[in-house]
Amino acid sequence: MNTVRGARERARLEVTAAIKDEARRRLAAEGAAKLSLRAVARELGMVSSALYRYFPSRDDLLTALIIDAYDSVGAAAETAGAASLAAGAAPRARWIAVCEAVRAWALAHPHEYALIYGSPVPGYSAPVDTIGPASRVANVLIGIVRSACEGRGLSLPPLPPALRSEADRMTADFAEGLPPEVTAALVAAWAQFVGLISFELFGQFNRVVEERDVFFAHAVGRLAHEVGLHAA
Repeated sequence: MNTVRGARERARLEVTAAIKDEARRRLAAEGAAKLSLRAVARELGMVSSALYRYFPSRDDLLTALIIDAYDSVGAAAETAGAASLAAGAAPRARWIAVCEAVRAWALAHPHEYALIYGSPVPGYSAPVDTIGPASRVANVLIGIVRSACEGRGLSLPPLPPALRSEADRMTADFAEGLPPEVTAALVAAWAQFVGLISFELFGQFNRVVEERDVFFAHAVGRLAHEVGLHAA
């Protein structure tokens, strides 16, 4: 019985992977808004009712793809962060290494990047299951800043008095232990970081930035400075 059950589980994993692979191909060809379970089933030679046993709705399939993408880019960020830490890199260098790893992942997986950081999919609302995976990259960057703060390697950015209460709230929500000045700067840096990659990936840098590797390293280095990380 265990052998039979194991074979069934392997078969289910294989079919699930095939469904997601075909869905990714359709994302690349048509975009997330046009993703259809019937179309995926047709390309795989399955009847729709069989596919529904794996993913009851389009939103369930989208959620699986979104979680996979967040986990993939999160793993890239975590690997880069761990490697730079093991190499004894300073916080600013670790920050840049993680940002470059995320950019490299985005350039290698443009349609998956667009799924998680591009325009919202009409009619789709991400469930709470996506929150943990979606936080992985940000948590790596927050961890670098937190370690710099604990090691007295952090300068406090300026914070307007009018923003103090909002910075306090954000700190309590997702950056406990950091100075509110740093939390506000981190949120701004995150938005600019995602914007840098999106501009490159979606063509807004065409005829504007030619030396993109150098430009990106410079830009994310400036973001490190904005959150208070020293150059050393």
